Amino acid sequence: MSPAALRRRAVLALARKDLGVALRTPAVTLPLAIVPAIVYLALPLGLILAARLAGGSFGAAELAELERFLTALPSGLQAELADLEPAARMLVLVLGYLLAPMFLVVPLMVASVLAADAFAGEKERGTLEALLHAPVPERTLFAGKLLAAWLPAVAVGVVGAAAYATVATVTAWPLVGRPFLPASVWVTLALWVGPAVALAALAATVLISARVRTFQEAYQLGGVVVVPVVALVVAQAAGVLVLDARLLLVVGAVVWALDVALLAIGLRGFTRDALARHL
Repeated sequence: MSPAALRRRAVLALARKDLGVALRTPAVTLPLAIVPAIVYLALPLGLILAARLAGGSFGAAELAELERFLTALPSGLQAELADLEPAARMLVLVLGYLLAPMFLVVPLMVASVLAADAFAGEKERGTLEALLHAPVPERTLFAGKLLAAWLPAVAVGVVGAAAYATVATVTAWPLVGRPFLPASVWVTLALWVGPAVALAALAATVLISARVRTFQEAYQLGGVVVVPVVALVVAQAAGVLVLDARLLLVVGAVVWALDVALLAIGLRGFTRDALARHL
């Protein structure tokens, strides 16, 4: 077997080991189960059921506010919403556009949780010293830790986006009467921006996780990477911008470039001696 094939096998073995241990840890599995269920299922169901129970009725003040917001939207989006009732317009805006950046939080969170467990969790369990003596190169160890967190984060983001689209479309059909999620936006989010954001969160959290002693410290410090996503949500809600596929392609490209820089920094500082100093 070639050296490259041996390295790939070692990376995959490390990734499987890390993921198996993480999924047996309640502090890891609880947020991995609860947060996606809330964001991908409970959130659209709650908003749509509330709109249906309200019977689509809006007061004069609500209608005026909705019209004010609509006038600030791009003309193409205004035309798309023109034939809908106010309740349906609101659902399409909120579920199709305004909440879109929120769905970057889930792959980001999954990557952060698993990455925080990658080293800080090993320290808490007392297994890091044995790992440091494993007969594998540092690059292989680094790649295995990254893969164990990144692949599940991407998978959860893609499957969750598909589940969200299905639940939102089926539940909102009585009000909207057609599929309404902008496919270009959601596909770009799930397949381009989401993986990039997950890798950025992962790289940042691994850097932190290797230098602190507990899983909770690593997870809390790594949580700062959610701030740019929250800023996107606020900007959309304030009408400052509306995400479209072209903007998301640019955002994704910027994040991927940031990933390269973070990974290069992380790999340079990823040595057995550096990890051992933080045991």
